[in-house]
Amino acid sequence: MALLEVRNLAIQFGGLRAVDDFELTIEKGQLYGLIGPNGAGKTTVFNLLTGEYKPTEGIIKLDGQDITGRSTVEINRAGIARTFQNIRLFKQLSVLDNVKIGLHNQYPYPTAAAIFRLPSYFKTEKAMNEKALELLKVFHLEEEADTLSSNLPYGKQRKLEIARAMATNPKLLLLDEPAAGMNPNETEELMENIAYIREHFGMTILLIEHDMKLVFGICEELTVLNFGRTLAQGETREVLANPEVIKAYLGDDED
Repeated sequence: MALLEVRNLAIQFGGLRAVDDFELTIEKGQLYGLIGPNGAGKTTVFNLLTGEYKPTEGIIKLDGQDITGRSTVEINRAGIARTFQNIRLFKQLSVLDNVKIGLHNQYPYPTAAAIFRLPSYFKTEKAMNEKALELLKVFHLEEEADTLSSNLPYGKQRKLEIARAMATNPKLLLLDEPAAGMNPNETEELMENIAYIREHFGMTILLIEHDMKLVFGICEELTVLNFGRTLAQGETREVLANPEVIKAYLGDDED
């Protein structure tokens, strides 16, 4: 059984059909790319998968469970986490605390334990700190655990957002342009990070990306969107050699 199955997905805003008859199958452990020119509907698909938008039509199944139209909280609990085009961190909190926020659904403790600082509270906090530091080490951010997230360089903020999403222990991790704004060295490091996540955490990943070097380097299969419809789908090398895909990208390489 596939981890993610999307069938006949569509959404309409007034007279605009932003995504139309979209279909996608992602197997467990796969690293899959979603690409397309400006305004193609890629982020709209992510918003549909995570419950930020409710589909007009279609079905979304995660690990066999129908999650169509559920709330963002319910979908996250079911096993989907994401990052965003525009970084969304808790900028008033430290790097460590940003990751710990993602851990709270896995390390619950009674409110009374926190208020009265009972032993169970300190035990849970210790476990959360250790897990958060483990995730920060993936991105070489452990030395900046006590730094305000707003004081991190841009590229490290992007990596922190991925670490926080991973903290929810998702079955499927959605990365929305994770390399946006990064320099070539940062992008190279990010490719290594993503490959490590997949190998050592067994995580299934779907990413939107415009950096074709990154796409070629890590994505096994791709779907190409254009004007809300699927233009091409299949193995990465074959898709990117498709004349229709090349035509769609001419003169338009930004989302």
